[in-house]
Amino acid sequence: MRRREFLSAAAGISLAMPLDAAVPKGSIIELRRYQLRNNNDQMMQRTSEFIEKFALPAAQRAGIGPNGVFTTLIGPQMPAVWLLYSYPSLAAMEAAQAKTSEDKEFQQALEAYYAKPGIAYERVEATLFRAIDGMPKVEPPPIEKDKPARIFELRVYESNYPSTLRRKVKMFEDGELAIFRRVGMWPVFFGAALAGSNIPNLTYMLGYDSLAHREQVWRAFSQDAEWKKLRVQPGLSDAEIVSNISGTMLRPMPFSQIR
Repeated sequence: MRRREFLSAAAGISLAMPLDAAVPKGSIIELRRYQLRNNNDQMMQRTSEFIEKFALPAAQRAGIGPNGVFTTLIGPQMPAVWLLYSYPSLAAMEAAQAKTSEDKEFQQALEAYYAKPGIAYERVEATLFRAIDGMPKVEPPPIEKDKPARIFELRVYESNYPSTLRRKVKMFEDGELAIFRRVGMWPVFFGAALAGSNIPNLTYMLGYDSLAHREQVWRAFSQDAEWKKLRVQPGLSDAEIVSNISGTMLRPMPFSQIR
């Protein structure tokens, strides 16, 4: 995403927000989706190897992290690689990008990545989020030795207006997020979109031990007494604050910091 495009998008968001809105303090989360296709260009192998050997090490040298790399397990437009970067602030994001632009090893590898015959990917889409105050940074699950990697769910809650989205965020901060943790889900991040598609939206990631574990914890969540009380409070029904919900199941790659 070009800096000028980001600033224009951010300006549009600011016009939609009330003048007295408090400035959030959460970290900045960047989520990229590399759309691939199955062909003789070996896009999946080429892109994942580049990320593992060059993109992630360069990000670490620039102070970016924690980071995650995933493939689509269940969802639309497969195959795809998802790359999650996190930064303490917008200023830190710009500083890190400046460092990677001056990283000779990374820039040489990037040129070689693009120079190979065929194409590396079909398209890349990027969304920028501000972490909510109730979960101000990315929280990777602990990596447990001799235990299979988790699966992750990326959920997107679209809303009609910034005001209704703020109500949904407050709902998570006032109780829903705590219920998630209590029933056995692992929240990784919660972010309100600053730039990208389908704004306004709240996007969040949850970790599970398996697909069976996902079914178990969501069943427990739906039956939770505190959740039943929260969802019937005036102004907090889905019909009032959420216009669309979508989800994608992700599998972490072996070299991902979030797995």
